[in-house]
Amino acid sequence: MEVTTLVTGETNLFFPLILLSFLTFVIFKSINAPKKPLPPCPYAWPILGNILQMGKSPNVNLAKLAKVHGPLMSLRFGAQLVVVGSSPEAAAEILKINDRALSGRMVSDPIKVKGSKLHNLCPRFCDECDDGWRILRTICRTELFSTKAMQSQVEIREKNVMDLVKYLGAKSGQVVKIKDIGFACALNILGNAFFSMDLTDFEGKGLGERMSQYMRRSAELGGVPQLSDLYPILSGWDLQRFYKKLMGSIEKIFAFWIDIAEERRKNKNDVSSTPACIDALIGMGLTNQQINPLLWELFTGGTESTSATTEWALTELLRNQEAMEKLRNELTEVIGKDTIRESNLSELPYLEACVKETPRLHPPGPLILRRAIQTCEVMGYTIPKGCQVKVNMWAIARDPTIWDDPWSFKPERFLMSGLDYKGMNFEYIPFGSGRRMCPGIPLASRVVPLVLASLVHHFDWFLPGNMNPSEINMNEMFDVFVKKKEPLCLIPMIRK
Repeated sequence: MEVTTLVTGETNLFFPLILLSFLTFVIFKSINAPKKPLPPCPYAWPILGNILQMGKSPNVNLAKLAKVHGPLMSLRFGAQLVVVGSSPEAAAEILKINDRALSGRMVSDPIKVKGSKLHNLCPRFCDECDDGWRILRTICRTELFSTKAMQSQVEIREKNVMDLVKYLGAKSGQVVKIKDIGFACALNILGNAFFSMDLTDFEGKGLGERMSQYMRRSAELGGVPQLSDLYPILSGWDLQRFYKKLMGSIEKIFAFWIDIAEERRKNKNDVSSTPACIDALIGMGLTNQQINPLLWELFTGGTESTSATTEWALTELLRNQEAMEKLRNELTEVIGKDTIRESNLSELPYLEACVKETPRLHPPGPLILRRAIQTCEVMGYTIPKGCQVKVNMWAIARDPTIWDDPWSFKPERFLMSGLDYKGMNFEYIPFGSGRRMCPGIPLASRVVPLVLASLVHHFDWFLPGNMNPSEINMNEMFDVFVKKKEPLCLIPMIRK
């Protein structure tokens, strides 16, 4: 009996000791296990970090740093850790493999002020891909940019483009600014889609006369680094009065369509009115406080990117007369002297190639912005929770190991490549990839080629003062979007 009791007591003590030893071993190993390092980093100055190395063209300077420090590198912007990917492999790991872990967005600290009219109210300013963000994306996908919505607006878009052609016909022999007329056309296309009305004329007059100024002002403000983002100790302090300045411009934009929204609410049962996207948003029960920031994001992104891409495309065609001639021959063969319709676009492969080549060289948004909502591993390195993550599309699109003669405008590279806008070929992602991908692809992929084809098909273009196209200033200006620093001014002449 005594022996049995002794053995039983030893047995009861033996298993807890084994378990305790095992747990001690596991904890010891986890504490002393080698941790994955951060990506390599160039020398960072005390307090400032690497911010002075960014200059006015961060996409270009980040590409230069990547050549020295590798396709995945880390930097310090003040006290903020930033990781930058500059290769298709890095882009795939960030935007596909770790899409969920890196699905956050760094929302500027001043915008997160209590009572903010932007924070978590439009996709751009949603911290995470939560239920609120998913609702906004669903609205974009099903109500604003669905196939049905696109088809219902075909005739209106074609009319807006023909209005542009008629205006330029009246301006034959006079100097016009391409970005301004492209902006006006895009603004009216969106105005008709959302409100069933033109918002401006091609002289910049009308309801949208000052709207465009405020939209550009808000884009400029969005490109200014905020001290409270660089130094979290300043969190909650809008020392640069960023939010006040930004909302000063944005609220003036809101004012343009609040009256329109209220009028549509009163007449929502009027069957004589032309259906518009604003009606769908009102029908879903959205308030003005919900509609305003969503429309602001879509109008700002849609007009600036469309006008900038059109301007760059025409610039590149003028500088590459062989490509211009190929495009004109294709248009003549397929269209003849008729007006170009959206239904013709699928028959114009060289036009599509020209449109695809333009954002490869000149992506409107060259840096894809993400934030780590949890710690993860990319290319063998640690990406800590809260870290900003950027994918430098500009660097990828100009990498000579990926693209033949990457600095040249060569639409032919897209004729047989099979590359598209779907974001699964990480050497070419002009609209981004993953869950944060641009929702406006269905509209942009119709409007830009229709506008560009109409400009090339109906007009010969000349530079003022008989300037040689090779002398066009190709310098960029970076805020939220990348634009031509010196606007393209041309003289249209009606083609016979």
